[in-house]
Amino acid sequence: MPETRKPRGAAAVIGWTALSAFLPGSAHLRAGHRRTGLALLAGYVLAVAALGVAAFRADADLAGRLLDPAWLRALIALAVIAAICWFTVLVRSYVILRPGELSQAGQIVSGVLTGTLAVAVAMPFVVVAQYAMVSEETLNTVFDAPPTVAAAPTGAPRPADPWAGRTRVNVLLLGGDWQPDRVGVRTDSINLASVDVRTGNTVLLSLPRNLENVRFPPGSPLHQRFPAGFRLPANPDGSREDLLFAVWEYAETHPELFGGRTGMGPETLKDTIGYTLGVEVDWYALVNMWGLARIIDALGGLTLTVPTDIVFGKYNEGLVKAGTRRLRGADAMWYARSRTFSDDFTRMGRQRCVLDAMLHQADPATVLLRFNQLAKASKGMFRTDIPRSMLEHLVPLALKVRDARVTGVQFVPPLINTGAPDWARIRKLSAKAVRESVPRAATPGTTTSATPGAPTARASGTGAPPSPSPRITPSAEGSSKMTGDICGV
Repeated sequence: MPETRKPRGAAAVIGWTALSAFLPGSAHLRAGHRRTGLALLAGYVLAVAALGVAAFRADADLAGRLLDPAWLRALIALAVIAAICWFTVLVRSYVILRPGELSQAGQIVSGVLTGTLAVAVAMPFVVVAQYAMVSEETLNTVFDAPPTVAAAPTGAPRPADPWAGRTRVNVLLLGGDWQPDRVGVRTDSINLASVDVRTGNTVLLSLPRNLENVRFPPGSPLHQRFPAGFRLPANPDGSREDLLFAVWEYAETHPELFGGRTGMGPETLKDTIGYTLGVEVDWYALVNMWGLARIIDALGGLTLTVPTDIVFGKYNEGLVKAGTRRLRGADAMWYARSRTFSDDFTRMGRQRCVLDAMLHQADPATVLLRFNQLAKASKGMFRTDIPRSMLEHLVPLALKVRDARVTGVQFVPPLINTGAPDWARIRKLSAKAVRESVPRAATPGTTTSATPGAPTARASGTGAPPSPSPRITPSAEGSSKMTGDICGV
């Protein structure tokens, strides 16, 4: 039998129990249970050391692997087990200190405090498990692995080069306004991100939504229907529905052009943009532009510099006043999307301003504090054809992009006449922008596109504190660079 040394009074019981919350085994040692106490303390020290080593060696690859379903499920299980163990050890620490020998008042006070402390020490693990479950659910609603892609067997070695020797990946970043009761999507914001997988240097190629006479790849169904370019009769009011923003929707509403196949909007737009820019688009990522208002509200608003008053509404009844302040989601979206007393090109700049501000202001602390609200707000907001299995490679690449050089070209007047685009010049400027983004010491030939189904990347936020956002401004030659100007056009 172990030698028992009873603590004196409720204060000692509470003190030794509380110490066990931070140094498991302390109460056991105090009560004379040396073997159990030393085992608990040694296990705790080893666990802390292992976590310290993992944190020290943690890198972007580890962050990516944590998004794998198996890793998330393992994290959930470990967090639940840790919560139960920590709770049990603390309660057991209290019991072996013999609180029954205290006065009735001492038993009540120490018991209540111990119960509260036991719940408190288990709660962080419960939160981790809950966050992991929410992440799993959210990721499953956005990312789908194509059925033709076989999952790698458990324990299989990870490829040394997930990009299979390729130097660039291209992803189409879209902003749309789809609704549950409407077929198709109008893509109001159209950007292609071409990322150098070695350096993270990124080129953003922006096409205006009102590009006319859009050309389709030779041999494609829409090329057979519109060999001279996308052209439909004008509406009675003179407006047109045959602009670039309508390609996705047109493909969705005309399945007969694709042998009866439905849902051909994404592939059609990817092929069309790739043909227009002279690259091969790997994947697309689409965000509901009005849904971004929910994300902004979940973040607690967005600090923006509005250079001039922005009028909106059917009867010009709305106003986003000029100045630097924190905007709620609806106002930020009206700032980004209003065309009243403006044009599509100015709106393109404001949309990029809002997206860039979101990336900069969604710092890790804010995301963690508002994690559940953000997860709830993001449901139904995103569409993509990026396989879930490739997230572990995309996260490290996104982090690399965060610290890399970002340049861009906006194909807007006077650079490009949207009514009669110079397609050859668009391709030439695209190739030039990609070529100039490559460091001079790098090997030439980096304009090679990835093959269909290859992984792509999205830029990630920098985690910087809220500040006026930089902008990307086209130069006379069509290239552009990040500047320190206040966001606005």
